[in-house]
Amino acid sequence: MALQAIAFYLLATITVAAGLAVVSARNPVHSVLFLILAFFSAAGLFVLLGAEFLAMLLVVVYVGAVAVLFLFVVMMLDVDFAALRQGFARYMPLGGLVGGILAIEMIVVSTAVAGHGAAAANAAPAASLPDVTNAETIGRVLYTDYVYFFQAAGLVLLVAMIGAIVLTLRHKPGVRRQVIADQVARSPKTGMRVITIKPGEGIGE
Repeated sequence: MALQAIAFYLLATITVAAGLAVVSARNPVHSVLFLILAFFSAAGLFVLLGAEFLAMLLVVVYVGAVAVLFLFVVMMLDVDFAALRQGFARYMPLGGLVGGILAIEMIVVSTAVAGHGAAAANAAPAASLPDVTNAETIGRVLYTDYVYFFQAAGLVLLVAMIGAIVLTLRHKPGVRRQVIADQVARSPKTGMRVITIKPGEGIGE
């Protein structure tokens, strides 16, 4: 039990420190690396709680897809971060207002949850079958009780992905693009030309 408590406090400290480093680092590449560290530490906390499925999702989805993709985007794009920071002071009042509203909302939610903490602690947990893993239990809950919410979340992610593609798509003049219809309609007569070369001569333009 003592070893588990030490691991919990160690992972929790690393998670909080990495989260602070994400928002305080000046280099965006460093921020992404600290974000990956925070995800791994949070996955370790899920493992300590016995939620191995959530830990796997956190590592595979967030670390393996979101964080790595964001890291590649930040490293590949030629972004002038000095120019982006020039308007920081101008948007400071609006950012402070939004941050204050979010802080008030979190305080209200935390107070409401703490008020119902005793009742939640005394409530009996849901009965679990002895031969069913937590991954299968989560699957049964997602695909039976909350299947429509789960599908709605997937639809929102799909719309967000399409929106990101549309916003970042740029048509540059003079770039040859692939025409699928022309490729499908090709035949040996249109896609190949037979040239008879005389001995001692080469192919001209």
